[in-house]
Amino acid sequence: MPGHRINALGQPVGLPVAGEFPRPAPPRAPMQGRFCRVVPLDVNAHAPGLFRAFAADTDGRNWTYLPYGPFDSQAEFAAWLAQTCTGDDPLFHTVLDQGGQPVGMASYLRIDRNAGAIEVGHIHFSPLMQRTPVATETMFLMMRRVFDELGYRRYEWKCDALNAPSRRAAERLGFVFEGEFRQATHYKARNRDTAWFSIIDTDWPRIRQAFETWLSPENFDATGQQRKPLMACCES
Repeated sequence: MPGHRINALGQPVGLPVAGEFPRPAPPRAPMQGRFCRVVPLDVNAHAPGLFRAFAADTDGRNWTYLPYGPFDSQAEFAAWLAQTCTGDDPLFHTVLDQGGQPVGMASYLRIDRNAGAIEVGHIHFSPLMQRTPVATETMFLMMRRVFDELGYRRYEWKCDALNAPSRRAAERLGFVFEGEFRQATHYKARNRDTAWFSIIDTDWPRIRQAFETWLSPENFDATGQQRKPLMACCES
């Protein structure tokens, strides 16, 4: 079994853990990238733009695997944001494009400072940012804060086990599949088996290099198309 040592009694035990705990809480500070800016959610400033961006999803498929929504009006959506998305855990962020327009949301949640573990969730990327560098860079900025700024040991991604796009996204971003928890919860009057993925601190240097390579200007042609996919950068 890798990742262990033998104690004086001849028993396998875990490797020593360095560092100080609890780790710091995620700050309410912007994360700046080349393609986007990820900022703490501000209901008054972001609700109108987010509602318009999510309305571009005309058939509502982006809401299927979220435990809330869709919302019929901007006022209803803003009221939900104010009631649900202004605390410290989950800590919601808004994704702003290069023009400063809100195009999506994501959060840190299940923040376990003593264990040095944190989850990314409530990911809702509007059609305006899906399959664009903005989506990839958003995830990179949030990972970089967790590992490089805060020194966490574990970063988690969980989703409905039936949510194939989310599972593919997790694997593309470098998360490792750890298994499924059967009947983990229920929402919208239906069962949810939950698929678990993670990145740990020893994975991070390789994954960070892959993101940096993928996001570099040299990886995009004159039309803005990637020259090399992220997964290929991870393998190189």
